[in-house]
Amino acid sequence: MSSSTGVLLMAYGSPDSADQTAEYFTHIRGGKTPSADAIARVQARYTAVGGRTPLLAISRDVARRLEAILGADATGRPYRVYLGMKHWHPFIADTVRTMAADGVERAIAIALAPHYSRISIGGYRTAVESAIATLPVPFPVRMVERWHAQPEFVEMMARLVVAGLERFPADARDGVTVVFTAHSLPERIREWDDPYERELEASGRAVAERLGIGHWQIAWQSAGHTGEPWIGPDILQCLSTLHTAGVRNVLQVPIGFVAEHLEVLWDIDIEARAHAELLGLRFARTDLPNARPALVEALAAVVRAEEMAATAA
Repeated sequence: MSSSTGVLLMAYGSPDSADQTAEYFTHIRGGKTPSADAIARVQARYTAVGGRTPLLAISRDVARRLEAILGADATGRPYRVYLGMKHWHPFIADTVRTMAADGVERAIAIALAPHYSRISIGGYRTAVESAIATLPVPFPVRMVERWHAQPEFVEMMARLVVAGLERFPADARDGVTVVFTAHSLPERIREWDDPYERELEASGRAVAERLGIGHWQIAWQSAGHTGEPWIGPDILQCLSTLHTAGVRNVLQVPIGFVAEHLEVLWDIDIEARAHAELLGLRFARTDLPNARPALVEALAAVVRAEEMAATAA
């Protein structure tokens, strides 16, 4: 390559089959083996959604499309886009070694998670820094910590919400409550003044104001079973509260996620939907960005902005 700029695209990871749940779950817990009951619970969920999720295939598609767009950049600077997973194959460490072997001299790292938390994005940073430290000749990496305010991201989410509202009868759309959700985290993040909750609130507000939506709120999903309090309200509790308040139409917008995986396919499409049906709510969720051109364009804009910042530094 005449240039050696690499883009490290990162995602959470997902097992290739339900029988790999124990190994996957153990990695998430830092090598601590989960209880048999916990493994069985997660394995049952993977089985219910077909044994695996499309996360890896979607992430690979995003990486391929992103490289194609960046390769046509007006700067003439070629990029190579690589994919690394935090908790499954291809692991971030393995991908970083591949990048070094390919002659990458500098890189931009972006997680497919738009909002920052020390737990979530901080975990990606740790994985990258640990991998770089093992290289005979480390290369510098600029870590993108957040991109939820990228205009292309906000516009994409607004369009997905519009499409989601169209799933309701025309005469009911003005009465739809839009609930933006993201993965819950332990309440202890508040002790660090972690910006995660504020950033999710800002995302929901930006989309709601863009569309003139009056009835919206933030809720949380996919809380872990760790014995400590997690941020709420949980989406199931939120649906019950809305029902009690007289709401009958709810659109869930998983704005903290960009691709279909277990937290969407099980936690929303099966668990939340079943709870909504039990309450008698008309319920829908927006499509995920997945590998849509709009998401790829948003990521390309992030890369370009980061390159400009690096040049100016």
